[in-house]
Amino acid sequence: MPYIKLNDLNMFYEEFGKGETVLFLHSHFSRGLLAFSGQILPFAGHYRCLYPDFRGHGRTMCENLDWNSRMIADDMANFLDALEIKSAHLIGYSCGAYVGYYMAAKYPEKVKSLISIGGGAYPRADGAVDFLPESLISRNDTDFIEDMKLRHYEAHKGDWKTYLRKTVSDWQSHPSLTEEEWAGIKCPVFFINGENDPFGTCAELLEKVPAAKAYEVKDGGHHPHFVGEQIDEINAMMLKFLSTIDGK
Repeated sequence: MPYIKLNDLNMFYEEFGKGETVLFLHSHFSRGLLAFSGQILPFAGHYRCLYPDFRGHGRTMCENLDWNSRMIADDMANFLDALEIKSAHLIGYSCGAYVGYYMAAKYPEKVKSLISIGGGAYPRADGAVDFLPESLISRNDTDFIEDMKLRHYEAHKGDWKTYLRKTVSDWQSHPSLTEEEWAGIKCPVFFINGENDPFGTCAELLEKVPAAKAYEVKDGGHHPHFVGEQIDEINAMMLKFLSTIDGK
């Protein structure tokens, strides 16, 4: 389980498989592998799969506890450089999808393709304040609090309240791409959203990137790629999309 030094970060990541690189970008509250447990085996048979823990998350360590999605996009570009990877396919879920949008707009030479799961074109922060530490304490939601303490301990060094405040702030602020940034996304893109996803729709995303491919998952929610949901359908579609890019 390797670490790599990136400027002020000691970034934790896990790696499986060989071949063209796929960089998996996790969601808020999660970390590398947790957001993509159902993709490890299906993708490792075809690709070199990288699962980093973002700045402020999981086992990645930094003295500065500040972070946001745009900072993470810069980190991911540096991560690829440090591993001497010229370009990679990106698969981003929720917040990770936004990181993917920022990367595709700012570092087009590093992004071969982008798959967005549960993304949206605009910030949707309904319910975000429910995850502020004061709200969780008032509801006596000790299970979630303990999960956040343990899951991200190396990152927040025990300051779980700051971690949650940063997460809520990021949730309320992103994605925040300009029209110029949206227009700068030129790589092949595949938007995947459940028809019941409260955070975004394929239709609104296609308005921003008209050349993209999109699929709305019938009866799907925010994370159709999870185990127990529409995982087989989504894995097959993602692998098929990638095969059209790299010729596998």
